[in-house]
Amino acid sequence: MTDEPDQHPVTSLNDVVHQRVRLGILTVAHQARRVEFGFLRTALGLTAGNLSQHLTVLEKAGLVAVEKGYEGRRARTWLSLTPAGDRALRDEVTQLKRLIDGIEQGDPGPES
Repeated sequence: MTDEPDQHPVTSLNDVVHQRVRLGILTVAHQARRVEFGFLRTALGLTAGNLSQHLTVLEKAGLVAVEKGYEGRRARTWLSLTPAGDRALRDEVTQLKRLIDGIEQGDPGPES
């Protein structure tokens, strides 16, 4: 055991997950279980190139699985969360809740 005080919840945020677009990708993938690239691009208002870059970061981190295939004659790309991605998203949400709780419970109000 150490006598160090608890670290601030912000220090536990995951830089890979916390970035706005990547958090959006993980959230949509969690909700959909399996999401098509074009749907994700439209839902998040991204260009194909920008989405591809973020997916590469998430895939390299082991947080999403990318599957390429065909639907009819059209090439499609789907992605889903890996178990590690699901854990990372849940951990991020837990840390965000800690931050919110600290603000709500520790905020002395406008008169201080």
